[in-house]
Amino acid sequence: MRHQLYNPDFRFVIEPEHFNKYTERELLQYCPGATMYMPGFKDFTQKILSNAMPGLTSMVLCCEDACPESRVEEAEQNIYGLLDAVTDAVDGGKLDPDLVPLIFVRVRSREQFIRFGERLTKHQARSLCGVNFPKFNAENGDGYYFYLKTLNERLGEVLYGMPIIEDPEVAYKESRITELLGIKRILDNYRDLVLQVRVGGTDFSSVFGVRRGVDYSIYDIMTVRECLSDIVNVCGRNNDYVISGPVWEYFRAPKELMFEDLPTHGLQDYLMKRIPIVNNEIDGLLREVILDKANGFVGRTVIHPTHVKFVNALMAVTKEEYDDACMILGNAGAGGVLKGAGANKMNETRPHTNWAKKIVSRARAFGVIENESAYVRLFAVNEI
Repeated sequence: MRHQLYNPDFRFVIEPEHFNKYTERELLQYCPGATMYMPGFKDFTQKILSNAMPGLTSMVLCCEDACPESRVEEAEQNIYGLLDAVTDAVDGGKLDPDLVPLIFVRVRSREQFIRFGERLTKHQARSLCGVNFPKFNAENGDGYYFYLKTLNERLGEVLYGMPIIEDPEVAYKESRITELLGIKRILDNYRDLVLQVRVGGTDFSSVFGVRRGVDYSIYDIMTVRECLSDIVNVCGRNNDYVISGPVWEYFRAPKELMFEDLPTHGLQDYLMKRIPIVNNEIDGLLREVILDKANGFVGRTVIHPTHVKFVNALMAVTKEEYDDACMILGNAGAGGVLKGAGANKMNETRPHTNWAKKIVSRARAFGVIENESAYVRLFAVNEI
């Protein structure tokens, strides 16, 4: 799999690297990008086999919020069938393994996870990248990861866990830090099995009875912003774990999203000054992804196919960013201050080292583009 395949003619300064579930974790944790959620009972098999969505690089088949409890068993059977079909197609030469997205299952509870895992075969697990753990907290987290480790050992496979921090105990100020420190201890105990930390902006909003409008970002909701800030503070320091952004709830699905006139100024100038680029729904998503990057998030949950290419495009790194990062890492041992690649900033080698490492990892996953205006050229194309 490789990012940005929806626009095969785009010229990168440095191409994104190929990856699959067996890619080393240090790179793979940056690769999920726009991770599309869908109900576990929805049969997505033919779309994978036919490569109907070339921009889709990771997906989650949900047995929790998107699946009524009465349909969980149906969802499980559908997931087994999809995984079998994908593995069979790869083995039979009918599907290029490089076109298989990272596939995850969002379980409903630890008990349902165990039931699902006990019937999961090695054949199926070859096409499964991992499992998402909802409402992950300091009480249930060890149980999730202990069984995941047991499952890996039984199957002789690598299956990652992606905890979703969305529990009310994290939303409440008086319990948040204690809860997050407990979660961090669990993650540290199972570090090699943690692919990403995910966050639930909608669940946090629900606790406070709020919902961001299409003209606002999640960072404008003060109570939710504080939750996200503390999650990054505890789990993201020193690049310990890659943290992905929360879902954007708004979409408009026109038949075409082609651009007749591309913006002539910087993308951020348009978005931050509210000059329309696509439409309110997509512009709001773009604005929020820019804020994601500023706050250290990588990728995010998406619920609509039209969102995928916009998120993944904005995860690409500009040449100036990349050159600065390489300069910093190349001089990390010497310390000191260097003039930035664009001769417009200072690069302090030691304070900027963690930033530089993240930039280089993002560049490997999503590619390096010439400059900020290239973002629009990258996503301003219809998918095949």
